[in-house]
Amino acid sequence: MNEPRSSAPSIDRDQAAALMESLTDLVIQAGLAILAVDRTAMKIEGKADGSPVTEADLAADRIIAAGLTRLAPHLPTLSEERVDLAKLPYDGSFFLIDPLDGTKEFIGGRDEFTVNLALVTKGSPLLGIIGAPALGLIWRGLVGRGAERLTTGNGSARVSEPIHTRPFPPYGAPWIAAVSRSHGDCRTDDFIAKRPGAIRQAAGSAVKFSRIAEGEADIYPRLAPTCEWDVAAGHAVVTAAGGKVTDGQGADLRFGGHRESIIVPEFIAWGDPAAAPQG
Repeated sequence: MNEPRSSAPSIDRDQAAALMESLTDLVIQAGLAILAVDRTAMKIEGKADGSPVTEADLAADRIIAAGLTRLAPHLPTLSEERVDLAKLPYDGSFFLIDPLDGTKEFIGGRDEFTVNLALVTKGSPLLGIIGAPALGLIWRGLVGRGAERLTTGNGSARVSEPIHTRPFPPYGAPWIAAVSRSHGDCRTDDFIAKRPGAIRQAAGSAVKFSRIAEGEADIYPRLAPTCEWDVAAGHAVVTAAGGKVTDGQGADLRFGGHRESIIVPEFIAWGDPAAAPQG
């Protein structure tokens, strides 16, 4: 890896708040570009890791790249579609982007795909926006300032309502566990099985984080590797909504390539922070 970009500035909460509306507009524009792609006729290619990439992924990424260059040219960006351009690790602030999370859902004709945008400062997600264009919904949050769900109408009109995670179920009541529809793994299955009566709620993409943030589910475990851009926006939204995201032992996650790679080995999103183990 390259040396840390010590010259990268750090964005504080007030500065992040000033960017929120413009960043939300950018997520909306990227979502509209995705919806404009004909899923029945689009080109689908495979990446080196075997995951698919479509022209919709690339169209959304181009819009976000251009927008971030205009809005915050002084901040670096790590995007799934331009990871080869990243100069890791980042110690200041940077944008972490998944232009189309849930590509398999998108290819399969389902609506649970998202545009994920996070602003990370000093290794921790500070601001997160999750746009689900086919659902007409956006979840966004700023840590320390709260979270909200926006309903979009014609691509720009918005109706917003505050969202908050819910307290952990009382003893004997079932947990609601958000689980991946496309990426199951044995460790996650075992984790849920140890909670008798847990009800699994399958969903695609970062929509699972959103269900934790709005109090529709209690826990979202993913005890298998994924990438930082899959997690960061949801991490910020859940935290802003009153929850917590940790590794399997309850320790905080750190973003910006501070491990040997940009892989997140495991994580658990908790609606009620008191339920998380003390890492």
